Amino acid sequence: MQISSQFATSLDSPQHIAIAERLGYDRAWLFDTPQQSADVWMILALAATRTERIGLGPGVLVPTLRHPMVNASGTAALCALAPGRVAVAFGTGFAGARAMGAKAATWAYLRQYVRAFRGLLRGETVDWNGGRMRMLHPVGHAPPRPIDAPVLISALGPKGLAVAEELADGLFTVNGETEYAKHFSWAALGVHGTVLAEGEALDSARVRAAAGPGNALAYHATYEFGGDVTGLPAGRVWLDTINQTPKPERHLAVHDQHLVALNQADEAAWAAGSWAAIPATTLTGSATELTERLAAFAEQGITEIMYQPTGPDIAGELEGFITAARAVPVA
Repeated sequence: MQISSQFATSLDSPQHIAIAERLGYDRAWLFDTPQQSADVWMILALAATRTERIGLGPGVLVPTLRHPMVNASGTAALCALAPGRVAVAFGTGFAGARAMGAKAATWAYLRQYVRAFRGLLRGETVDWNGGRMRMLHPVGHAPPRPIDAPVLISALGPKGLAVAEELADGLFTVNGETEYAKHFSWAALGVHGTVLAEGEALDSARVRAAAGPGNALAYHATYEFGGDVTGLPAGRVWLDTINQTPKPERHLAVHDQHLVALNQADEAAWAAGSWAAIPATTLTGSATELTERLAAFAEQGITEIMYQPTGPDIAGELEGFITAARAVPVA
């Protein structure tokens, strides 16, 4: 199993990725969430100039945010800066769309988009919105086509699986979803959480900072996908706080501080006991417990773990996690 990192894209991400490389992480993925992040391509380019080995890529790109030529050109530039190290992931859009009040892309649109994107990187002339286009980059403006950049797709449900099996080199999955992992030779799973010290309480200030945002993701996702948030610990408190915001702007309240810190509703729920969900919603526990859970993911077909650290000590979180991950037995 490869051990990779992922980050909510910030101005500090190049430094954090350099730390991940020194610690031995295989890849670094950056979120494409323009409502709260620095531009993903700018930060990946900076990371490329500060690293030598670690893989780099956006995870995930949302088709409705950019024209396919823009993402193809960004991919090409990153491939020039970090040859042989680039992979790209696509999804229909969670925080990258819903946090701006937009709907997720349809699977039909994502299929059309990825086909166009891959065709452009191959140097083909492709049809898009009634016109024909091709990468016209002269020498010195991008690598010569074809450009090889593996594509992963975040597939949830049978429609997503069909698109991924048709167009992707691998699966990009989240929220513990491993059902389709064995359909792919490359299956990457995003996780959050922290390694607990002996006797450390789940409601401690350190765990709140390091695992709280990952725990809050369960509330954000359950709400956005129409689930029953009240079934989660302190879910009624979370929902009542969110509902204080007028409906036209409620998505702003939900996604504020998303996977970075706790927003107002997350904080209210934490005080009411949402921290009790952490063992189920995140990869949090002793080093031995994390090793056992990672081994279980490997048995389910996961070939790459993507760990996102949060809190004030990113370097410490990265080191603690990879130390536990290295203890996973090789099949």
